Amino acid sequence: MTAMTTTAHRKPALVPPAPLPRQYFLDWVRILAFFLLILYHIGMYYVTWGWHVKSPHAGDAIEPFMMLSSPWRLSLLFLVSGVAAGCMVAKLDVLVFVRQRSWRLLVPLLFGMFVVVPPQSYCEVIEKLGYAGSYADFMRLYVRGYHGFCKDGCLILPTWNHLWFVAYLWIYTVVLALVVLALGARFDRIAVRLGRALTGWRLIVLPAAALAVARLLMLERFPTTHALVDDWYMHAHYLIVFLLGALLARVPGVWGGVEALRWTGLALALTGWALILVWYAVPEAAVAGTRWTWLVYPMRAVYALMTWSAIVAACGFARRHLDRDGPARRYLTQAVFPVYILHQTLIVVLAHAMKPLRRSPGVEALMLIVLVTVLSFALFEIVRRVSPLRPLFGLGPRPRAAGPAAAAAPADTSPAGA
Repeated sequence: MTAMTTTAHRKPALVPPAPLPRQYFLDWVRILAFFLLILYHIGMYYVTWGWHVKSPHAGDAIEPFMMLSSPWRLSLLFLVSGVAAGCMVAKLDVLVFVRQRSWRLLVPLLFGMFVVVPPQSYCEVIEKLGYAGSYADFMRLYVRGYHGFCKDGCLILPTWNHLWFVAYLWIYTVVLALVVLALGARFDRIAVRLGRALTGWRLIVLPAAALAVARLLMLERFPTTHALVDDWYMHAHYLIVFLLGALLARVPGVWGGVEALRWTGLALALTGWALILVWYAVPEAAVAGTRWTWLVYPMRAVYALMTWSAIVAACGFARRHLDRDGPARRYLTQAVFPVYILHQTLIVVLAHAMKPLRRSPGVEALMLIVLVTVLSFALFEIVRRVSPLRPLFGLGPRPRAAGPAAAAAPADTSPAGA
C-alpha cells in the first residue's frame, strides 16, 4: 500500500499542474518557415548545387539569397517542433505521446516514400541518366531497392528525399520521450535552470556556442547526408536545437527575452551572412595549403552564430507582431504539414514537364511558385475532406461537426510540431 501511494505521488511531478500555454507566434513561425522552404526548393532548381532536376538556366545568381536562409531554416523548424513536443509530453503519458507522434509521423513517412516521393526519383533518372522506361517499370525497380541508377554515385531506392525531416523528427521525439522518462521531475527543474541561465546576451551566446562546438568537432568527419545512420553531425546539431525547444516549452517566460533580442539577433545574422558570402566567394584553391587555411574554423563558428541569431530574430519578431490566434492560423497550421509532404514532388514534376515550353527563368519560376502553391492547397482540401487520406498526411480524425459552416472551417487538430 505504501509503495502504491509513493508511486501515485510521483506521477504528478512529471506533469505540470496546468497546461502549458500555446505560443501562437510559434505556429506562425512554423507556417512561414515551411512557405520559405517551398521557395527554397524552387530555388534549388536554378542554382549550381546538386538537386534532383536542374534548369538549363541554372547558375549562381540567386545563391547568395539561398545562403541567407539555408543555415537556419530547418534548425528553426526543429526548434518549433521541440517546443510543440515539449508541450505535448507535459500533458500526456510518455507512451501515449510516443504512440501519437509515431502515428502522425511514421504513417506519412511510409506513404510518402512509396507514393509521394517516387515521381521525384523517376524524373531524376530520366534527366540525369536518360532512363526510357515507363513509370510502372521504374516503380518495380524502386520497390525492389534497385541500386543500378549510378552517375557520380548511385541513387538509393527507396528514398525519402525531402521527407528526411520527418524521419529525423520521429527519432528525436523518441529520444525526448526517453529523456523525460529517465529524468522525471528533474526535466522540469533542468528547464527552469536553463531558463534562468538564458537571459540577456547568454540567450544568444550559449546556444550558439553549443552549435559551434558541434560544428567544429564533427562537420569535417561527418558531412551532411540526410541518410539517418551516418549523419552524426546533423544529428548533434538538430538534436541540440530540438531538445532546447522542448526545455524552453517548460519556461514560457523565456520568449520575452527572445523578443527583446530580436534586433540584435537580426544584426548578428546579417553580419554572419555577409561574412559567409565573402568566404564562399574566395576560391577554395586560393586558401587550401596556405597560411589562411585556419580561417575555416572561425568561419564554422560564424555559421553557427548566424544560425542561432537568425532563429532568435525570427522568433522575436514573430512574438512581437504575430502572437495572435485566428481562422488563418488555425487553417494554415493544419494545412502546412500536408503541403510540406506534397510540395517537392510538385516542384520536380512540374519543372520537368515545363522544360519543353522554354520559358525564361523568371517567368518559369513565377509559374512554379503559383502552380505549386495552388496545387498543394487544392490537394490539401481534398485530403482534409476524405477521412481515409487524413492519417496519410499527418492529420487526425476528421472532427464531427454539424452544418456546412463547420465543414468549411477545419478544427485545429494538427500539433504545432507535426
